[in-house]
Amino acid sequence: MTKSESKRSGVSAGKCASAASAAEQVNNGSFDVGFPEPSPAAKAKVLKQTSKESLHRRIAECEVYDDGTNTFFWRAHTLTVLFILTCALVYVTLLEETPHDTAYNTKRGIVASILVFLCFGVTQAKDGPFTRPHPAYWRFWLCVSVVYELFLIFILFQTVHDGRQFMKYIDPKLGVALPERDYGGNCLIYDPGNATDPFHNLWDKMDGFVPAHFLGWYIKTLMIRDWWMCMMISVMFEFLEYSLEHQLPNFSECWWDHWIMDVLVCNGLGIYCGMKTLAWLSMKPYQWQGLWNIPTYKGKIKRIAFQFTPYSWAKFEWRPASDLRRWLAVLGIIFMFLLAELNTFYLKFVLWMPPEHYLVLLRLVFFVNVGGVAMREIYDFMDDPKFHKKLGQQAWLVSAITVTEFLIVVKYDPHTLMLPIPFSVMQCWFLGIFLILIWTLWRFFIRDITLRYKETRRRKQEAPVDWDRQLGNGSPGAAGAAGLASSGRSKLNGSSDSLRQRKS
Repeated sequence: MTKSESKRSGVSAGKCASAASAAEQVNNGSFDVGFPEPSPAAKAKVLKQTSKESLHRRIAECEVYDDGTNTFFWRAHTLTVLFILTCALVYVTLLEETPHDTAYNTKRGIVASILVFLCFGVTQAKDGPFTRPHPAYWRFWLCVSVVYELFLIFILFQTVHDGRQFMKYIDPKLGVALPERDYGGNCLIYDPGNATDPFHNLWDKMDGFVPAHFLGWYIKTLMIRDWWMCMMISVMFEFLEYSLEHQLPNFSECWWDHWIMDVLVCNGLGIYCGMKTLAWLSMKPYQWQGLWNIPTYKGKIKRIAFQFTPYSWAKFEWRPASDLRRWLAVLGIIFMFLLAELNTFYLKFVLWMPPEHYLVLLRLVFFVNVGGVAMREIYDFMDDPKFHKKLGQQAWLVSAITVTEFLIVVKYDPHTLMLPIPFSVMQCWFLGIFLILIWTLWRFFIRDITLRYKETRRRKQEAPVDWDRQLGNGSPGAAGAAGLASSGRSKLNGSSDSLRQRKS
């Protein structure tokens, strides 16, 4: 964090603490000594600005202590990066001889252009919601998102043959059609016919994807921060594999591979460990000191390790059933998560990349680094739209990347996507969509209308009873009301003398 950022975080924390304390004092009806007694208008203004939800978010964001130490590590270094970049370009221009190889020069020129853009973005791009381990780290991945989206747009505008052969410029081994592996077949956990190893089916499924499933869902839980949404995405993706195994043989798995190894063991254990980590992060004290202000070596090592933990913590409360806007937002997040998961398999299929290729691994590493920032920006935009008036830059890019990947799949192999879905599968999906629509209509329209009608009817039934009770008791209020009515009529019509004068 730069010096200005450090000052800004300290000032915002102070403002937030003072606003929260002021709101609490107004609610309690007392102010500390030294504060002037506010006017009623000031009290109303403070109460208006500090609603319950926004006040809770501010307090959660402000429980951070930072001594404001600004070391060399946190400075911007814009001039240093510019000087190093200029020296490198001068060296290439004046001292290095350009080889007479068009393909090599083209690759090197593209790589150099990307590096220059990354240098600019790391030093000049706008910061996101995360600052640890360093804001430049998240600015780097923001710029990588832009480069990856431009690459996808380039692939989208090529023909199918040219796009697949273009991958050979990245790796000469690519551009060759690959068979898909089928995980189904013999689904016996214990095979008595195989005397050597009766559990060979179980060991065959124990490949590199088992720890990848666990680690992937552990990280997804840290992104989403909600057990209900994680389990919904996990179960719905298994239903998607059942539904699309006629398109990709890779989706064909045994029943115990779907529900025991994936949902319960790998995904479930990853979600459980992720929720435990979230509980630890929510209870951890966030007190930051400069490394050179810590006297002991043990404290310095601990401070270096905590540099890779969040600077502050905010609990995600999605509350999808609270209103229609949040419900539609949660449905959209689940849909985009499932689409990104499907793109992983379909992109490998249409671009002819083996599952163990390093490009597949780099794509997963990319989504691990940008997914957390995107989810935080989406949550802020959904939870506090008055303060966050537009969708965050990383969330915008991740959404664009997911849609572009799907469009590449649609263009490069529409035949596979148009294979007829089995009728039983279509019935299940239509039933699920119909139930979601019915629940949405009942929860946010029919239920609200019914509640409003019952409340109105109850008020109408209570009003005549109260009025008759007042008239029967001859209360002063009733007499006063009659007097007001007569005085109102006399004021409206005028006195009897003035009325006769007008008539004459």
